Amino acid sequence: MNFNTHKIRSTFTLGAAVAAVFAVMTAQPASAGLIEAAQDTKPAFNIRYRLETVDQTGIENTASASTARARLSWIMPSNDGFSVGLEGDYVFLVGEERYNSTNNGRTEYPVVADPTGFDLNRAFVRYRNDGLTVTAGRQWIGHGPQYFVAPKAWRQNEQTYDAVRVQSTHGNINLDYTYVANVNRIFGKNGVQPTDWEANTHLLRGEFTPSEGHVFSTFAYLMDFENDNGPANSNRTFGVDYSASFGPFGLFVSAARQSEWADNPRSFDVGHFVLEGRLKQGPVAFTAGYEIIGSDDGMATVLMPIAAQHKFRGWADKFVSTPLTGLKNAYLKAGTNVGPFGLALALYDFRAAEGGATYGQEVDLAVTYPMGKRLVAQFKIGRYFADQHATDTTKGWLVVTYRL
Repeated sequence: MNFNTHKIRSTFTLGAAVAAVFAVMTAQPASAGLIEAAQDTKPAFNIRYRLETVDQTGIENTASASTARARLSWIMPSNDGFSVGLEGDYVFLVGEERYNSTNNGRTEYPVVADPTGFDLNRAFVRYRNDGLTVTAGRQWIGHGPQYFVAPKAWRQNEQTYDAVRVQSTHGNINLDYTYVANVNRIFGKNGVQPTDWEANTHLLRGEFTPSEGHVFSTFAYLMDFENDNGPANSNRTFGVDYSASFGPFGLFVSAARQSEWADNPRSFDVGHFVLEGRLKQGPVAFTAGYEIIGSDDGMATVLMPIAAQHKFRGWADKFVSTPLTGLKNAYLKAGTNVGPFGLALALYDFRAAEGGATYGQEVDLAVTYPMGKRLVAQFKIGRYFADQHATDTTKGWLVVTYRL
């Protein structure tokens, strides 16, 4: 008999949440407080409509993805003791399917990775007491600025994790360890990308705050993905971060080293480095930064398979996968408010970390308009000007979110 141990691990992680809830609900007197908290917890609903367009040189048709995501959540407050969370998403079309979702076969259009269908986004049980928090089940996980570990909340179908996470706070020290049995990816079912990565992954992060505004962090990620294209993305990463505030000035520094891990067939040794400065001048916040994603003789580069690339390297998403010659990313960002409107502008210059190639430049602009407490509208546009990497691409979004 052939047992799939990875599916068993993932099922056990989700099952642990259900079993723990049952155990607590049938125990006295602890269950009384849980039942009372459950009765006081109200479901939350939000719907996010998004029109995303992609005009990409080399593909004749312009993609137009008109989709909406309906989300129903029932998340108990994380007070001391046990709490429970359940959340489901349903993504559906609003109009014609004129885009390549990666699983709908519409390859005559550019990719917009928003497949339709239902997803159990979160299902967890959590225990919190005296600085200790343990969460078991399907959950969001994000570490620090999310260069390596993120929930990828920008896409309609989020990335979540079947995992057991232990977080502990002792004075000015925070420790965070997670065992991940399965990664629930953004791509939906029956596509060119796997829906899940079965995993045997360990995520460890520690933070030390010696004084207000100064945080030192260290992290170790042993990412073992074990199906489809997972082994080629397995990696071992060790690094440190430092974040500081000096009045209107801010500083962020990160350095990491990565090599192959588990069943990755390649052997490599590469580095990742970020230096970022921030300045708040009146109503305007400026950020200037420089990121290096290293290359191993043009044969391999840093792997970031569960990170938040859209957040860091341009909204046109031309560097979701880094070229094997690595990346030097110089950027300048500015944000402010004009009346009720929030404005954001970002400029990028992309070059190879090895070989001297000029990849291209990008300009991003966003306008956000909150219409009361429940309704928010946003317009975003990203324009990538290609030199020696990919092709000219313009992406635009109109996003309207309503929360009930």
